[in-house]
Amino acid sequence: MPNFRDLLSATKAEIREVDTATADDQRRRPGTVVLDVREPDEYEQGAIPGAVHIPRGTLESSVENRIPDKAATVLVHCASGVRSAFAAKTLGDLGYTDVVSVTGGFNKWKDEGRDWSAPRKLTPDQRNRYQRHLLLPEVDVEGQLKLLDAKVLLLGAGGLGSPAALYLAAAGVGTLGIVDMDVVDESNLQRQILHNLDRLGERKVDSAKKTLTALNPDVNVVTHDVRLGADNVMGILGGYDVVVDGTDNFPVRYLVNDASLKLGIPVVHGSIFRFEGQATVFKPHDGPCYRCLLPEPPPAELAPSCAEAGVLGVLPGIIGSLQAIEAIKLILGVGDDLSGRLLAYDSMDQTFRTFKVRRDPECPACSIDPERLVIAEYDGLCMPHPLAPPPAG
Repeated sequence: MPNFRDLLSATKAEIREVDTATADDQRRRPGTVVLDVREPDEYEQGAIPGAVHIPRGTLESSVENRIPDKAATVLVHCASGVRSAFAAKTLGDLGYTDVVSVTGGFNKWKDEGRDWSAPRKLTPDQRNRYQRHLLLPEVDVEGQLKLLDAKVLLLGAGGLGSPAALYLAAAGVGTLGIVDMDVVDESNLQRQILHNLDRLGERKVDSAKKTLTALNPDVNVVTHDVRLGADNVMGILGGYDVVVDGTDNFPVRYLVNDASLKLGIPVVHGSIFRFEGQATVFKPHDGPCYRCLLPEPPPAELAPSCAEAGVLGVLPGIIGSLQAIEAIKLILGVGDDLSGRLLAYDSMDQTFRTFKVRRDPECPACSIDPERLVIAEYDGLCMPHPLAPPPAG
Protein backbone atom coordinates (compact mmCIF):
# COMPACT_ATOMS: atom_id res chain seq x y z
CA MET A 1 0.00 0.00 0.00
CA PRO A 2 1.67 3.30 -1.08
CA ASN A 3 1.96 6.06 1.52
CA PHE A 4 1.68 9.83 1.01
CA ARG A 5 5.34 10.24 0.03
CA ASP A 6 5.01 7.48 -2.56
CA LEU A 7 1.91 9.13 -3.99
CA LEU A 8 3.60 12.55 -4.11
CA SER A 9 6.69 11.11 -5.79
CA ALA A 10 4.59 9.32 -8.37
CA THR A 11 2.63 12.49 -9.04
CA LYS A 12 5.74 14.62 -9.46
CA ALA A 13 7.11 12.08 -11.91
CA GLU A 14 4.12 12.78 -14.16
CA ILE A 15 4.18 16.59 -14.10
CA ARG A 16 6.56 19.42 -14.85
CA GLU A 17 7.91 21.74 -12.15
CA VAL A 18 9.63 25.13 -12.29
CA ASP A 19 11.32 27.20 -9.61
CA THR A 20 10.02 30.59 -8.47
CA ALA A 21 12.45 32.57 -10.63
CA THR A 22 11.31 30.81 -13.79
CA ALA A 23 7.67 31.20 -12.77
CA ASP A 24 8.18 34.93 -12.14
CA ASP A 25 9.53 35.31 -15.66
CA GLN A 26 6.86 33.17 -17.31
CA ARG A 27 3.91 34.88 -15.59
CA ARG A 28 4.69 38.11 -17.43
CA ARG A 29 4.22 36.50 -20.83
CA PRO A 30 0.89 37.17 -22.59
CA GLY A 31 -1.70 34.46 -22.06
CA THR A 32 -0.05 32.92 -18.99
CA VAL A 33 -2.36 32.13 -16.08
CA VAL A 34 -1.17 31.96 -12.47
CA LEU A 35 -3.39 29.58 -10.51
CA ASP A 36 -3.39 29.75 -6.71
CA VAL A 37 -4.86 26.58 -5.13
CA ARG A 38 -4.45 27.56 -1.47
CA GLU A 39 -7.35 27.89 0.96
CA PRO A 40 -9.25 31.20 1.16
CA ASP A 41 -7.70 32.23 4.49
CA GLU A 42 -4.21 31.70 3.04
CA TYR A 43 -5.04 33.63 -0.11
CA GLU A 44 -6.42 36.59 1.83
CA GLN A 45 -3.13 36.98 3.68
CA GLY A 46 -1.22 37.56 0.44
CA ALA A 47 -1.20 36.53 -3.21
CA ILE A 48 0.62 36.97 -6.51
CA PRO A 49 -1.02 39.90 -8.36
CA GLY A 50 -3.44 38.74 -11.03
CA ALA A 51 -3.59 35.15 -9.83
CA VAL A 52 -6.76 33.13 -10.32
CA HIS A 53 -7.75 31.67 -6.96
CA ILE A 54 -9.44 28.26 -6.86
CA PRO A 55 -9.05 26.29 -3.62
CA ARG A 56 -7.71 22.78 -4.24
CA GLY A 57 -10.92 21.23 -2.91
CA THR A 58 -13.06 22.82 -5.66
CA LEU A 59 -10.53 22.68 -8.50
CA GLU A 60 -12.12 19.88 -10.52
CA SER A 61 -15.59 21.47 -10.47
CA SER A 62 -14.51 25.08 -11.05
CA VAL A 63 -11.40 25.30 -13.18
CA GLU A 64 -12.98 24.80 -16.61
CA ASN A 65 -15.23 27.81 -16.06
CA ARG A 66 -12.44 29.97 -14.63
CA ILE A 67 -9.72 28.94 -17.12
CA PRO A 68 -11.57 27.93 -20.30
CA ASP A 69 -8.49 27.85 -22.55
CA LYS A 70 -6.93 24.43 -22.03
CA ALA A 71 -3.97 25.35 -24.20
CA ALA A 72 -2.98 28.28 -21.97
CA THR A 73 0.22 28.14 -19.93
CA VAL A 74 -0.88 27.57 -16.31
CA LEU A 75 1.51 28.14 -13.41
CA VAL A 76 0.04 26.36 -10.39
CA HIS A 77 1.19 27.20 -6.90
CA CYS A 78 0.19 26.53 -3.31
CA ALA A 79 2.08 27.37 -0.12
CA SER A 80 5.00 24.97 -0.60
CA GLY A 81 4.55 23.00 -3.84
CA VAL A 82 2.73 19.92 -2.58
CA ARG A 83 -0.91 20.73 -3.30
CA SER A 84 0.12 22.39 -6.55
CA ALA A 85 1.75 19.15 -7.70
CA PHE A 86 -1.48 17.22 -7.23
CA ALA A 87 -3.40 20.11 -8.85
CA ALA A 88 -1.10 20.06 -11.87
CA LYS A 89 -1.72 16.33 -12.26
CA THR A 90 -5.47 16.92 -12.08
CA LEU A 91 -5.30 19.67 -14.71
CA GLY A 92 -3.44 17.34 -17.01
CA ASP A 93 -6.14 14.71 -16.53
CA LEU A 94 -8.72 17.36 -17.44
CA GLY A 95 -7.00 18.09 -20.73
CA TYR A 96 -4.85 21.12 -19.93
CA THR A 97 -1.73 20.77 -22.04
CA ASP A 98 0.76 23.30 -20.62
CA VAL A 99 0.72 23.09 -16.83
CA VAL A 100 3.62 23.41 -14.39
CA SER A 101 3.81 23.35 -10.60
CA VAL A 102 5.88 26.00 -8.82
CA THR A 103 8.29 24.40 -6.37
CA GLY A 104 8.55 26.14 -3.03
CA GLY A 105 5.18 27.78 -3.60
CA PHE A 106 4.07 31.13 -2.26
CA ASN A 107 6.15 30.82 0.90
CA LYS A 108 9.41 30.75 -1.08
CA TRP A 109 8.07 33.40 -3.47
CA LYS A 110 7.43 35.76 -0.58
CA ASP A 111 10.72 34.97 1.20
CA GLU A 112 12.61 35.89 -1.97
CA GLY A 113 10.99 39.31 -2.02
CA ARG A 114 9.01 38.76 -5.21
CA ASP A 115 5.91 40.78 -6.09
CA TRP A 116 2.88 40.02 -3.92
CA SER A 117 0.06 41.88 -2.24
CA ALA A 118 -2.84 41.32 0.11
CA PRO A 119 -5.89 41.04 -2.18
CA ARG A 120 -8.99 43.03 -1.45
CA LYS A 121 -11.72 40.86 -0.05
CA LEU A 122 -15.42 40.90 0.59
CA THR A 123 -16.77 40.93 4.11
CA PRO A 124 -18.63 37.83 5.30
CA ASP A 125 -21.91 39.72 4.91
CA GLN A 126 -21.01 40.70 1.37
CA ARG A 127 -20.02 37.14 0.48
CA ASN A 128 -23.43 36.02 1.66
CA ARG A 129 -25.31 38.81 -0.12
CA TYR A 130 -23.54 38.41 -3.46
CA GLN A 131 -23.12 34.63 -3.31
CA ARG A 132 -24.96 34.04 -6.58
CA HIS A 133 -22.64 36.51 -8.31
CA LEU A 134 -19.58 34.80 -6.87
CA LEU A 135 -20.68 31.53 -8.46
CA LEU A 136 -20.45 33.14 -11.90
CA PRO A 137 -16.89 32.91 -13.23
CA GLU A 138 -17.51 36.09 -15.23
CA VAL A 139 -18.14 37.95 -11.96
CA ASP A 140 -16.60 36.18 -8.96
CA VAL A 141 -14.90 38.25 -6.25
CA GLU A 142 -12.92 40.40 -8.67
CA GLY A 143 -16.03 41.37 -10.61
CA GLN A 144 -18.03 42.03 -7.49
CA LEU A 145 -15.30 44.36 -6.27
CA LYS A 146 -15.50 46.17 -9.61
CA LEU A 147 -19.23 46.63 -9.09
CA LEU A 148 -18.69 47.93 -5.56
CA ASP A 149 -16.13 50.43 -6.91
CA ALA A 150 -18.32 51.54 -9.83
CA LYS A 151 -20.21 54.82 -10.11
CA VAL A 152 -23.36 54.90 -12.23
CA LEU A 153 -25.48 57.98 -12.87
CA LEU A 154 -29.21 57.50 -13.48
CA LEU A 155 -30.97 60.28 -15.34
CA GLY A 156 -34.44 60.14 -13.89
CA ALA A 157 -36.02 58.37 -10.94
CA GLY A 158 -39.13 57.52 -12.93
CA GLY A 159 -40.33 54.62 -15.04
CA LEU A 160 -36.96 53.55 -16.48
CA GLY A 161 -34.81 54.77 -13.62
CA SER A 162 -36.79 52.84 -11.02
CA PRO A 163 -36.09 49.24 -12.17
CA ALA A 164 -32.59 50.14 -13.34
CA ALA A 165 -31.72 51.68 -9.96
CA LEU A 166 -33.21 48.79 -7.99
CA TYR A 167 -31.28 46.13 -9.87
CA LEU A 168 -28.04 48.10 -9.90
CA ALA A 169 -28.33 48.61 -6.15
CA ALA A 170 -29.14 44.95 -5.60
CA ALA A 171 -26.12 44.00 -7.72
CA GLY A 172 -23.88 46.03 -5.44
CA VAL A 173 -22.94 49.00 -7.62
CA GLY A 174 -21.18 51.11 -5.01
CA THR A 175 -22.30 54.60 -6.02
CA LEU A 176 -25.59 55.48 -7.68
CA GLY A 177 -26.19 59.08 -8.65
CA ILE A 178 -29.79 60.08 -9.38
CA VAL A 179 -30.84 63.21 -11.26
CA ASP A 180 -34.48 64.26 -10.93
CA MET A 181 -36.16 67.51 -9.91
CA ASP A 182 -39.73 66.21 -9.66
CA VAL A 183 -41.91 65.14 -6.73
CA VAL A 184 -43.77 61.88 -6.29
CA ASP A 185 -47.30 62.01 -7.69
CA GLU A 186 -49.95 59.31 -7.38
CA SER A 187 -50.03 58.91 -11.18
CA ASN A 188 -46.35 57.84 -11.02
CA LEU A 189 -47.06 54.74 -8.95
CA GLN A 190 -48.46 52.76 -11.90
CA ARG A 191 -44.88 52.24 -13.13
CA GLN A 192 -42.32 54.08 -10.93
CA ILE A 193 -41.63 51.34 -8.41
CA LEU A 194 -39.04 53.25 -6.39
CA HIS A 195 -41.88 55.17 -4.77
CA ASN A 196 -45.04 54.42 -2.77
CA LEU A 197 -48.15 56.07 -1.33
CA ASP A 198 -46.34 57.19 1.81
CA ARG A 199 -43.99 59.29 -0.34
CA LEU A 200 -46.58 61.39 -2.20
CA GLY A 201 -45.33 64.96 -2.47
CA GLU A 202 -41.78 63.95 -1.53
CA ARG A 203 -38.81 64.78 -3.73
CA LYS A 204 -38.23 61.83 -6.05
CA VAL A 205 -34.50 61.72 -5.38
CA ASP A 206 -35.14 61.53 -1.63
CA SER A 207 -37.73 58.80 -2.07
CA ALA A 208 -35.36 56.86 -4.32
CA LYS A 209 -32.52 57.14 -1.81
CA LYS A 210 -34.71 55.71 0.98
CA THR A 211 -35.72 52.73 -1.17
CA LEU A 212 -32.23 51.93 -2.43
CA THR A 213 -30.39 52.25 0.87
CA ALA A 214 -33.02 50.06 2.52
CA LEU A 215 -32.41 47.45 -0.18
CA ASN A 216 -28.60 47.53 0.05
CA PRO A 217 -26.60 49.50 2.63
CA ASP A 218 -23.43 48.97 0.54
CA VAL A 219 -24.72 51.54 -1.94
CA ASN A 220 -23.93 55.23 -1.65
CA VAL A 221 -26.82 57.13 -3.23
CA VAL A 222 -25.92 60.64 -4.41
CA THR A 223 -28.92 62.85 -5.13
CA HIS A 224 -29.01 65.63 -7.73
CA ASP A 225 -32.31 67.45 -7.18
CA VAL A 226 -31.83 69.76 -10.16
CA ARG A 227 -32.90 70.24 -13.73
CA LEU A 228 -30.19 68.82 -15.97
CA GLY A 229 -29.02 71.62 -18.23
CA ALA A 230 -26.08 73.06 -20.08
CA ASP A 231 -24.97 74.86 -16.93
CA ASN A 232 -24.49 71.67 -14.87
CA VAL A 233 -24.37 68.62 -17.18
CA MET A 234 -20.57 68.45 -17.37
CA GLY A 235 -20.17 68.78 -13.62
CA ILE A 236 -22.83 66.18 -12.83
CA LEU A 237 -21.75 63.54 -15.38
CA GLY A 238 -18.04 63.96 -14.65
CA GLY A 239 -16.69 61.32 -12.30
CA TYR A 240 -19.24 58.63 -13.18
CA ASP A 241 -18.30 55.47 -15.07
CA VAL A 242 -21.62 54.88 -16.85
CA VAL A 243 -24.74 56.95 -17.47
CA VAL A 244 -28.15 55.25 -17.60
CA ASP A 245 -30.42 57.57 -19.57
CA GLY A 246 -34.09 57.44 -18.67
CA THR A 247 -34.93 60.96 -19.83
CA ASP A 248 -38.09 61.54 -21.81
CA ASN A 249 -37.35 64.63 -23.89
CA PHE A 250 -35.17 65.14 -26.93
CA PRO A 251 -33.28 68.34 -25.98
CA VAL A 252 -31.88 66.69 -22.85
CA ARG A 253 -30.92 63.52 -24.76
CA TYR A 254 -28.90 65.52 -27.29
CA LEU A 255 -27.32 67.53 -24.47
CA VAL A 256 -26.33 64.33 -22.64
CA ASN A 257 -24.94 62.95 -25.90
CA ASP A 258 -22.66 65.98 -26.31
CA ALA A 259 -21.49 65.82 -22.70
CA SER A 260 -20.79 62.09 -22.87
CA LEU A 261 -18.68 62.58 -26.01
CA LYS A 262 -16.64 65.30 -24.36
CA LEU A 263 -16.19 63.31 -21.14
CA GLY A 264 -15.77 59.87 -22.73
CA ILE A 265 -18.51 58.29 -20.60
CA PRO A 266 -20.72 55.55 -22.13
CA VAL A 267 -24.48 56.05 -22.07
CA VAL A 268 -27.01 53.23 -21.75
CA HIS A 269 -30.08 54.59 -23.51
CA GLY A 270 -33.64 53.46 -23.04
CA SER A 271 -36.99 54.78 -24.20
CA ILE A 272 -40.61 53.65 -24.05
CA PHE A 273 -43.83 54.46 -25.92
CA ARG A 274 -47.21 52.92 -25.15
CA PHE A 275 -46.53 49.16 -25.59
CA GLU A 276 -43.04 49.40 -27.12
CA GLY A 277 -39.55 50.11 -25.88
CA GLN A 278 -35.97 50.16 -27.04
CA ALA A 279 -32.47 50.13 -25.60
CA THR A 280 -28.96 50.63 -26.89
CA VAL A 281 -25.49 51.68 -25.74
CA PHE A 282 -23.53 54.70 -26.92
CA LYS A 283 -19.78 54.31 -26.36
CA PRO A 284 -18.04 57.59 -27.18
CA HIS A 285 -15.97 57.34 -30.38
CA ASP A 286 -16.18 53.54 -30.31
CA GLY A 287 -19.54 53.21 -32.01
CA PRO A 288 -22.49 55.37 -33.04
CA CYS A 289 -23.77 58.17 -30.83
CA TYR A 290 -27.33 59.33 -30.22
CA ARG A 291 -27.16 61.80 -33.13
CA CYS A 292 -26.01 58.98 -35.45
CA LEU A 293 -29.15 57.10 -34.44
CA LEU A 294 -31.42 60.13 -34.65
CA PRO A 295 -29.90 63.06 -36.58
CA GLU A 296 -32.89 65.17 -35.59
CA PRO A 297 -35.96 64.54 -33.46
CA PRO A 298 -39.24 63.50 -35.08
CA PRO A 299 -42.12 66.00 -35.24
CA ALA A 300 -43.83 66.44 -31.88
CA GLU A 301 -47.06 64.90 -33.15
CA LEU A 302 -45.21 61.67 -33.97
CA ALA A 303 -43.49 61.40 -30.60
CA PRO A 304 -45.93 62.32 -27.83
CA SER A 305 -44.82 61.88 -24.22
CA CYS A 306 -46.07 59.13 -21.94
CA ALA A 307 -48.26 61.73 -20.26
CA GLU A 308 -49.93 62.33 -23.62
CA ALA A 309 -49.96 58.85 -25.20
CA GLY A 310 -49.88 56.59 -22.12
CA VAL A 311 -47.63 53.65 -21.37
CA LEU A 312 -48.16 50.10 -20.14
CA GLY A 313 -46.99 50.15 -16.53
CA VAL A 314 -44.82 47.03 -16.69
CA LEU A 315 -43.04 48.09 -19.91
CA PRO A 316 -40.40 50.31 -18.25
CA GLY A 317 -39.63 47.41 -15.93
CA ILE A 318 -38.45 45.39 -18.94
CA ILE A 319 -36.48 48.16 -20.65
CA GLY A 320 -35.04 49.50 -17.40
CA SER A 321 -33.87 46.01 -16.47
CA LEU A 322 -32.16 45.70 -19.86
CA GLN A 323 -30.42 49.00 -19.16
CA ALA A 324 -29.21 47.68 -15.79
CA ILE A 325 -27.79 44.57 -17.49
CA GLU A 326 -25.96 46.66 -20.07
CA ALA A 327 -24.51 48.91 -17.37
CA ILE A 328 -23.25 45.90 -15.41
CA LYS A 329 -21.68 44.39 -18.55
CA LEU A 330 -19.85 47.66 -19.21
CA ILE A 331 -18.54 47.75 -15.64
CA LEU A 332 -17.38 44.13 -15.72
CA GLY A 333 -16.13 44.22 -19.30
CA VAL A 334 -18.02 41.04 -20.20
CA GLY A 335 -20.32 40.01 -23.02
CA ASP A 336 -21.30 41.92 -26.15
CA ASP A 337 -22.91 45.22 -25.26
CA LEU A 338 -25.56 46.91 -27.40
CA SER A 339 -23.20 49.46 -28.95
CA GLY A 340 -24.05 49.55 -32.65
CA ARG A 341 -27.31 47.69 -32.08
CA LEU A 342 -30.79 48.90 -31.19
CA LEU A 343 -32.85 46.34 -29.29
CA ALA A 344 -36.56 46.93 -29.89
CA TYR A 345 -39.27 45.28 -27.79
CA ASP A 346 -42.96 45.00 -28.67
CA SER A 347 -45.04 43.81 -25.74
CA MET A 348 -48.15 43.26 -27.86
CA ASP A 349 -46.37 40.75 -30.10
CA GLN A 350 -43.96 39.73 -27.30
CA THR A 351 -41.04 40.06 -29.69
CA PHE A 352 -37.51 41.41 -29.55
CA ARG A 353 -35.84 42.66 -32.72
CA THR A 354 -32.30 43.93 -33.16
CA PHE A 355 -31.38 46.61 -35.68
CA LYS A 356 -27.86 47.59 -36.66
CA VAL A 357 -26.93 51.21 -35.99
CA ARG A 358 -23.92 52.46 -37.90
CA ARG A 359 -21.68 55.32 -36.94
CA ASP A 360 -22.11 58.27 -39.28
CA PRO A 361 -18.65 59.33 -40.55
CA GLU A 362 -20.08 62.83 -41.06
CA CYS A 363 -21.91 63.01 -37.73
CA PRO A 364 -21.76 66.60 -36.44
CA ALA A 365 -21.34 65.28 -32.89
CA CYS A 366 -19.04 62.23 -32.83
CA SER A 367 -17.00 62.68 -36.03
CA ILE A 368 -15.23 65.80 -34.78
CA ASP A 369 -12.72 66.63 -32.07
CA PRO A 370 -14.77 66.53 -28.84
CA GLU A 371 -12.99 69.68 -27.70
CA ARG A 372 -14.90 71.56 -30.39
CA LEU A 373 -18.31 70.48 -29.15
CA VAL A 374 -20.21 73.32 -27.53
CA ILE A 375 -22.31 72.51 -24.47
CA ALA A 376 -25.41 74.66 -24.77
CA GLU A 377 -29.15 74.30 -24.38
CA TYR A 378 -31.13 72.85 -27.27
CA ASP A 379 -34.47 74.12 -28.48
CA GLY A 380 -37.20 71.86 -29.81
CA LEU A 381 -35.45 71.41 -33.16
CA CYS A 382 -32.24 70.14 -31.51
CA MET A 383 -30.05 71.27 -34.39
CA PRO A 384 -26.27 70.91 -33.84
CA HIS A 385 -24.58 73.91 -32.26
CA PRO A 386 -21.86 75.81 -34.13
CA LEU A 387 -18.45 74.34 -33.32
CA ALA A 388 -15.91 76.00 -31.10
CA PRO A 389 -12.69 77.13 -32.81
CA PRO A 390 -10.06 74.39 -33.15
CA PRO A 391 -7.46 74.27 -30.37
CA ALA A 392 -4.52 76.56 -30.96
CA GLY A 393 -1.43 74.87 -32.36
